[in-house]
Amino acid sequence: MTTRDEWTQEEYLQQREENARKGIKTLLVDTINAPIEGAGTTLYNPFELQKYPEGTVLVFYCDTGKSTKERLPEYRKRFAGKICISLRGGRGYWRKTCSV
Repeated sequence: MTTRDEWTQEEYLQQREENARKGIKTLLVDTINAPIEGAGTTLYNPFELQKYPEGTVLVFYCDTGKSTKERLPEYRKRFAGKICISLRGGRGYWRKTCSV
């Protein structure tokens, strides 16, 4: 699994499928209360996200991807045991034409 700081939409979709085959949950986490239509997002709620098992992949997004990338150290500290990644380009770069 690729664990860089950022994933593109394509990398997210590929890794989500690969992780699902391995039994690893991969969540697209909405930090701005603006879900991506058809993408199956999870609203940022630290209490609920803590309940997911260790090894869960949390892919955070905002409008541009800048804020979530800057906050990665905070997310990684808060969600120890989980893999935290930022969605490159955020919601603004999401393409509906890619299969979800």
